[in-house]
Amino acid sequence: MSREDGGGPLGSALNRFPRTRADVEVAFDRLVAENRFTIAVVFPIVGAVSLVASAAGWLPEPLAFNPWFLLMGVVVMRSPLVAGVLPLVDRRAAAWIGVLVAYTYAIEAVGVATGWPYGAFTYGIDLGPMLGGVPLALPVFFIPLVVNAYLLCLLLLDTRAETAIARLLAVIAAVIAMDVVLDPGAVALGFWRYDAGGAFYDVPLSNYRGWVLSATVAVVALDRAFDRRRLLDRLESCPFMLDDMVSFVILWGGISLWFGALLPAAVAVVFGVGLVRADRFDARVFDPRHRGTWGRAADPQEPASDDVTHDLETDRS
Repeated sequence: MSREDGGGPLGSALNRFPRTRADVEVAFDRLVAENRFTIAVVFPIVGAVSLVASAAGWLPEPLAFNPWFLLMGVVVMRSPLVAGVLPLVDRRAAAWIGVLVAYTYAIEAVGVATGWPYGAFTYGIDLGPMLGGVPLALPVFFIPLVVNAYLLCLLLLDTRAETAIARLLAVIAAVIAMDVVLDPGAVALGFWRYDAGGAFYDVPLSNYRGWVLSATVAVVALDRAFDRRRLLDRLESCPFMLDDMVSFVILWGGISLWFGALLPAAVAVVFGVGLVRADRFDARVFDPRHRGTWGRAADPQEPASDDVTHDLETDRS
């Protein structure tokens, strides 16, 4: 029985299965759009609570800092960004992303072995499979931070983003600011520890000098990888594209508050304000009356996310 004959339940199921990359992208968009609240709000809240509970010893051993649960949560929270960027990934973008993945592994391996450029540190918990002392999933942790910062800066800078130096400096600063939020929380949780401690919530200033280097390399690579006009067009047509940044604010802002890291928490709030100013955060998500329709068609009789599907098809035309 061929896929085209549509005979029986199996044929019907096969006909609904995505056949092309375009079909996959449309289906991925629909899946994310229909689950925005769960992805952007529920996952980071549950993640923050479970991580704090793990650090406090409130969870039993199989659950505390379970690396597979951690990786699953990260992948789910990254999914809006991946769905948003995926239609724009051509050969050039894939090549530059490959370069960035290689750099991410290389600079972390050097850091683990020598202490340069971030300062001597050791991992404190299992972050999944390791490759040369480096978590195999490290690019999934790092690269989306840079992409989120890049996209947010494009929106906030508006026409000023046309100037390369202004664009690059703004994104580099945003990436470093994201680590101002992330690193103190990660150290407090025990993800890693700096051998000599540090003046900024047990994080040494050398860490941020290292992030200047890594942020610069990553931002330049992304700037070469993607066409800015296509990114802006996709941001316009894809309302959930920066939902991963919303998750970041909730997750790491909440963890910072729990551990009393007030400055990192304040920086997280600044990112939240930036999302609001860029029209990338819909406060209705916290209203139960809107949870079923956030990111979906206004008419409950209409197929969910048809607007997203139409915009995705427009992006390719």
